Amino acid sequence: MDHPGERAGDEPIRLLAIRDTPLSLDEVFQAVGDDSAGGTALFVGTVRDHDGGADVDELGYSSHPSAEAELRRVAEKVVADFPVRALAAVHRVGDLAVGDLAVVVAVSCPHRAEAFAACRKLIDDLKHEVPIWKHQRFSDGQEEWVGA
Repeated sequence: MDHPGERAGDEPIRLLAIRDTPLSLDEVFQAVGDDSAGGTALFVGTVRDHDGGADVDELGYSSHPSAEAELRRVAEKVVADFPVRALAAVHRVGDLAVGDLAVVVAVSCPHRAEAFAACRKLIDDLKHEVPIWKHQRFSDGQEEWVGA
């Protein structure tokens, strides 16, 4: 039986994407809206202006062709391990500037503690298991690949 406010036939995984276009907080937040959820946790990763003591000018993200399938696998594990009502995750690829959104994930659960725990698991596993790599370019001309 559907919970009130839940979209009939919807699975908990509402939005998964790897995109080369700007990300939207509103899109991700709206994707996890569910009347049976009392807590929603949202994490936003942005491009910062430094790393390891060096000034970052810009960076690029690239992904392996299997990245979306791996993202789905990670999301399915979070749904299996927590009482998730709705989940969404989007990651940007391509060239990004300081301040741009690199990743946005959100999870809705019946209670706040579950939502925080599920959201943390989602972003941590995404960063460790989904084949997306960061190429940083520093002010001094140096470059670095992270996660490759």
